[in-house]
Amino acid sequence: MRKTTIICALGLAVVALAALNVAAGDHAYVGADKCKMCHKVQYNSWLETTHAKALDAAKASTDPAFEAKCLGCHATNSDESLAGVQCEACHGGGADFKKMSIMKDKDAAVANGLVIPTQATCDGCHKDNGHSKVVVLADNLDNRAAIHEHKAAE
Repeated sequence: MRKTTIICALGLAVVALAALNVAAGDHAYVGADKCKMCHKVQYNSWLETTHAKALDAAKASTDPAFEAKCLGCHATNSDESLAGVQCEACHGGGADFKKMSIMKDKDAAVANGLVIPTQATCDGCHKDNGHSKVVVLADNLDNRAAIHEHKAAE
């Protein structure tokens, strides 16, 4: 009886913690390789962008020299496991919206963590700080050197 009560309490605690993480918007990253399964055109287009090559560019830099703090903008999850500015750097961690049934419903995808990039998304890394430059999202939507192929906003 006591063992069952402890197991139930632990189970409820795990469920409660998971619910708090979702409520806090803490969506896990899955990586661009998962995104490409359904978004091949966008993925292949992204591979050619400066965002895809951002970590390589940072590591090759001598002024300023590469250091760990560079990962905050030059890698998707602030470490080298998701190198470059991958899909989720702009669109949010995809673990909770990657299912086809969710992705086909924009409102459901947004409710599950999909971020529709705005100027504020870009401003997170593109600052006028002597290193990076400010960019205006609206002026760059057709800039294929920076942003992948995409459908026009609906």
